[in-house]
Amino acid sequence: VQLQASGGGLVQPGSSLTLSCVVSGFTSDNFDVGWFRHSPGKPGTGVSCINFHDGRTYYPSSGEGRFTISKDNAKKTVYLRMNNLQPADTAIYYCAKTNSAAEYGPSCYSPMYDVRGQGTLVTVSS
Repeated sequence: VQLQASGGGLVQPGSSLTLSCVVSGFTSDNFDVGWFRHSPGKPGTGVSCINFHDGRTYYPSSGEGRFTISKDNAKKTVYLRMNNLQPADTAIYYCAKTNSAAEYGPSCYSPMYDVRGQGTLVTVSS
């Protein structure tokens, strides 16, 4: 199984950006996919997570309100739409998947995510 994130770049404060995560090599869609970010000097945090089969979502406080996670199973892709980006959102964003979907809905508890893709850098600056 592989995950490949893309869509990062340099944007101005207040801008929107959509990241993509292509998931390949799986035989069952019974897993969760999460978007996480890592900034220098800060611990990595989950920002949005989704059940790849049924679309149930979970937003920790770090992603609530401005971030929207979605999926397109036909394209094997999970998206992260980020609105009103601020300098504090500058980070490397990466996607990861669990071995199997959480029974009661996805969470962004990072130890559950055992396959991680390379990240994409998002820089928010004027």
